Amino acid sequence: MSNSQIELNEPQLKAVNQLDGAILIIAGAGSGKTRVITCRIAHMLEKGIPQSAILALTFTNKAAREMETRVKEMTGKKLTNLTVSTFHAFGVKILREEIEVLGYRKNFSIYDSTDRCELIKESLRECKLYGEKTNLKKMESLFSNIKIGRYKWGSATETGANIADNVWEKAYNEYQNSLKVYNALDFDDLLTLPINIFENHPEILEKYRKRCRYILVDEFQDTSLVQYRLLRLLADPEGGKSNICVVGDDDQSIYSWRGANYDNLLLFEKDFPDLLEIKLEQNYRSTSTILEAANGLISHNTNRKGKTLWSGNGEGKPIELSYPEDESAEAAFIAETIKKLRFTENLRFDDFGVLLRTNNQFDCIEEAFLAENIPYRVSGGFSFFERKEIRDVLSYLRVIANHHDDVNLLRIINTPRRGIGKAGIRNAAELAKKNHSSIYDALYRISLAKQPELINEHAAEPAGRGSPPVHGKEHGHGIEEFIELIQSSRDEFFGAGELSKKVRNLVDKIDYWGYLLNEHGKNEKIVSWKYANIKYLIEMIENWENDPEHSTEALQGRGSPLDNLDKGLYAYLNRISLLTRTDGEEDRNDPSAKNRGKVNLMTIHAAKGLEFPVVFIAGAEEGIIPHERSLEDEDSSISQGTNPIEEERRLFYVAITRARDKLYITSCQKRNRRESASERSPSPFLSEIPPELIKLQESDNLSAEEEPMMDAETFFKTMRERFAK
Repeated sequence: MSNSQIELNEPQLKAVNQLDGAILIIAGAGSGKTRVITCRIAHMLEKGIPQSAILALTFTNKAAREMETRVKEMTGKKLTNLTVSTFHAFGVKILREEIEVLGYRKNFSIYDSTDRCELIKESLRECKLYGEKTNLKKMESLFSNIKIGRYKWGSATETGANIADNVWEKAYNEYQNSLKVYNALDFDDLLTLPINIFENHPEILEKYRKRCRYILVDEFQDTSLVQYRLLRLLADPEGGKSNICVVGDDDQSIYSWRGANYDNLLLFEKDFPDLLEIKLEQNYRSTSTILEAANGLISHNTNRKGKTLWSGNGEGKPIELSYPEDESAEAAFIAETIKKLRFTENLRFDDFGVLLRTNNQFDCIEEAFLAENIPYRVSGGFSFFERKEIRDVLSYLRVIANHHDDVNLLRIINTPRRGIGKAGIRNAAELAKKNHSSIYDALYRISLAKQPELINEHAAEPAGRGSPPVHGKEHGHGIEEFIELIQSSRDEFFGAGELSKKVRNLVDKIDYWGYLLNEHGKNEKIVSWKYANIKYLIEMIENWENDPEHSTEALQGRGSPLDNLDKGLYAYLNRISLLTRTDGEEDRNDPSAKNRGKVNLMTIHAAKGLEFPVVFIAGAEEGIIPHERSLEDEDSSISQGTNPIEEERRLFYVAITRARDKLYITSCQKRNRRESASERSPSPFLSEIPPELIKLQESDNLSAEEEPMMDAETFFKTMRERFAK
């Protein structure tokens, strides 16, 4: 038995050894999926399949790093040509080689959500459709759904959730044209443009089919229709020689709201009718009590592949259900139980996961943790890369890398202030539109024509009462100075030398410290904190440059043939764009070394893929899980092919299966909302768990009299009668 086959059970061994053809691996929660994937790749290499012929796709950079690290440890080989990548990063690889056939230049920028919203706003204004009440996030979602094909334009009289009001179509077309002019892409483009290239340039598609002869996809249940289209093009089912293996669990499909398509499993079976299906049902994570609860719950879903998880870890402890009076009592119970278990079970704080369905459940639990001095960390939060000072520096770098990037140029043109007036910027924008150019090109023309009055504020015009002075140079020369700054910086950044030192020089050159002092009324405490963030950014760049394995971090791939070991500006900016997109939340939610000793307080969505010895599921109440929105939207969602109640049940299933040894569930009797208390009823999902697995926590609030503890079945019956309408 080879290294790649050690300690595999029979279904796992079958999944590792079957290398040819189409394979669907249904991997239940905790069934050793990651081990199977890495062993499969290692086995391919042992069989002499070249690294360059293997393409492994997953959903986060962190998962890709983990996968490659395990393969490297298992094989002892240097993985210089193996491609382990996210879908979006793989799209970037294709576009770096091929995008010129679509009329773009190879040094394109990648717009994140903030940049995208700014461009959408400008496009709406251009079409006279922008107003103070415009919800840019909703417009971003609309434009995204149109681009990936989930929605189509239709007249306002048409009905159906997949029809978008065509009043916005003009703005969408303006947005698309602007992206092309600015040589920029949004995240949807990283998938849709490679598809465009493959469908319209068969010779390019054939090149990638020959290169990527063995395809492996992790978390297949989370793929979108666009991602599946890309996979199908590469795998070529009509060609009859498809070597594609997809691994997933339909019971953990919980991301329909961000485009994941549950029906991709059915499409895969239809497109590859001769596929081999393998089920991994032995769970190595949880006790049999927890698994029986999960099996009992998920069996109520009708649209699923039948499977039953089982464990050799023993029966374990019963699931404890408590019924606190309100959310404050719930939070106090969770905090007190964590403190008690730390000493009685010799656990660390990071052995605990507290899982919530909604963000508005966090406040009371955080307050209880603070009161009890329990260290914790919350999922989500404000990304480091979203801080204004960091965005300012990155915007400078993006404009230096691509001066056609109007969104980032407009962010920094007066940061620090240069006396470039709003009316002048509008003039430049008009000139750019007239010449079908970027704003930078318009500014450059004005500068060459020696007509700064078109752009700069009048020298005699005061900056305005209370306005900070124009920082740095004299009035009237802002445009020339800005052009000179960008041009000289381009020469510097694309010359020899370390990127981190160049960024440090740039920050000094624009005197960002002085700008912060002007902006914050010389409050040096705030200024120092913001400037320290910039210094930390520079340290991050320096660490990236000095990492001998930095190619495994770069967008160009996981040591793939497309990786040129580039430590330059383009590579860093694209790496940051993808990192903040795909790894942002997960990295903050992963209990890594720097977060040891903190309770993990997170949404259930953020907890997927993680596990903890002890898990609390808070707020198991009707209206929270299943969420009230899923009840409201049930009819329209089912008409679109999704069932929100079944997805909510899958979400609860994911929460239960995060627990290894012990599971606590709380369901409040009442909950305070909008300064008034409302009666709550237990989640209907609780009654779907076999009652013999549940132990009810004694509570003074269950009855005014001292009565023997009810069994779970009687409890649910009593609660249903109590809240019957």
